[in-house]
Amino acid sequence: MQDERRALVIVAHPDDMEIGCGGTVAWWVDEGWTVDLVVVTEGGSGGPDDAEDASPEARRRISEIRKAEQREGARILGVRTVEFLDYPDGCVEPTLGLRRDLVRVLRKYRPQVLVIPSPDRSWSPAYQVGRYHPDHLAVGQAALAAVYPAAGNAWDFPELLEERLRPHQVQEIYVINAPVLNHAVDITTTLDRKLAALKAHRSQFGDRFALLERWLRQAAMERGVRHGMQYAEEFHRIRVREPFPFRR
Repeated sequence: MQDERRALVIVAHPDDMEIGCGGTVAWWVDEGWTVDLVVVTEGGSGGPDDAEDASPEARRRISEIRKAEQREGARILGVRTVEFLDYPDGCVEPTLGLRRDLVRVLRKYRPQVLVIPSPDRSWSPAYQVGRYHPDHLAVGQAALAAVYPAAGNAWDFPELLEERLRPHQVQEIYVINAPVLNHAVDITTTLDRKLAALKAHRSQFGDRFALLERWLRQAAMERGVRHGMQYAEEFHRIRVREPFPFRR
């Protein structure tokens, strides 16, 4: 339907959506949007840091747990579908293959709004290395390259036309954790659902969830204060001009 409002979230790992934009996703769903989620990795590096068994079988077990947790978190938020591309967790690179896979999902889900992780670090005095996982940066870089020009250009990855995936151009991009933030979403009515969805990721947070919840509430409150809201999530919002006045 032409007037259907659709958003697509592309992230690197299970739980990235809930942390980065869970309140916004829940708010969109409440407003009647259809939201889909694509997770690039299989989540297999999400076990204990001091684990003594990192065998393929151990990774498979972790992956199955995290995928189930992600599906439950998505259900709580009201996300329609969850798709895993199953790239190895911790080893994502912005390759041509990943770009093609992301063009495929953009043409498949045909969103007006796309949410992605930042492809860039912030080198501010408050820089924290833990905020910029290399998988996040790689996914952000590949996603931006997929948006323009490939997703909207039939001549890029012509094999996708054989899959009946027609070119598609998103209208807006919301970038999570970008160095420059220019847009806020009021999540006052959806913060509790964001936290409930995040709590579904028991393998990652367990008994540390109470600490994480306090931190997220405080961060959402500080962002809200900056924008005259009680609680907020912040993004760098890019309005994609369509049609483009040039090809290259």
